[in-house]
Amino acid sequence: MSFIITQAFSEWRECRAAFNDLLYAAYERAEADTNGALLNADGRAQGVDALSLFMGNEIRAHRYASPELLEHWERYPRVTFESFERQWLAGAA
Repeated sequence: MSFIITQAFSEWRECRAAFNDLLYAAYERAEADTNGALLNADGRAQGVDALSLFMGNEIRAHRYASPELLEHWERYPRVTFESFERQWLAGAA
């Protein structure tokens, strides 16, 4: 494998690990802030994993999020990997 590709994969893994740390911290903060009420009735009925709301696309996240979680995201906006990656690259530059 070329040095450039190896370096790129290494940087991507580092960025992804940093995002995962942020993601789990955001999940734990939301769980505490909402007293565990992360899913709405439809999300519970569908068996949605609450953590997936922090990883998936915004439309799905808002479809299954509880009112408490939606309110939480107004105070602490949900961060996507795409936006995190841009910020991470800007900080690394």
